Amino acid sequence: MNADIATHYLEEVRRQFRGHKRLAEGAIAQLKDEELFITLDPESNSIAVLVKHLAGNMRSRFTDFLTTDGEKPNRDRDREFEMNSTTTRADIMGWGEEGWARVFAAVEALKPEDIMRTVTVRGEPHTVLQAINRQIAHYAQHTGQIVFLAKHLRSSEWKTLSVPRGKSKDFNAQMATKPEKGAPR
Repeated sequence: MNADIATHYLEEVRRQFRGHKRLAEGAIAQLKDEELFITLDPESNSIAVLVKHLAGNMRSRFTDFLTTDGEKPNRDRDREFEMNSTTTRADIMGWGEEGWARVFAAVEALKPEDIMRTVTVRGEPHTVLQAINRQIAHYAQHTGQIVFLAKHLRSSEWKTLSVPRGKSKDFNAQMATKPEKGAPR
């Protein structure tokens, strides 16, 4: 793979992971502690469960990313969907921070020449590119669930994490006045 393309890919991966982290944290920050544990129905996951699951997945997939299978033998995925009655917001946020720290440490360590290396996930070979894309999609799905549930719970008190409704023209006009990244000022 061309080194320039691989470098750009890794920069984009970091940007997307930072974006998912920012969105999830922005949604969680708007919630009352007890709202972290609400489910919409018996088959739904609470935000606390989603964060616990993401953290377990991140720990498994990104610990020794290049050298061991992404599904670690000590991972108990089923327990990621169980919540203890003593769990606190601090516990939840700690899980998230630990998980994201593993993701960013592994991705920061990657070099352009690593992109086409083979890693395994549940015994299946993937290129590093494929394994990372798999995780970006997985984390995007759960980030969307966290944002959806937080927005539902906050209802009229929700503070948008992106362009507010009815403000697209204002946003676009503001963006048009900003210099392009890398453009001379």
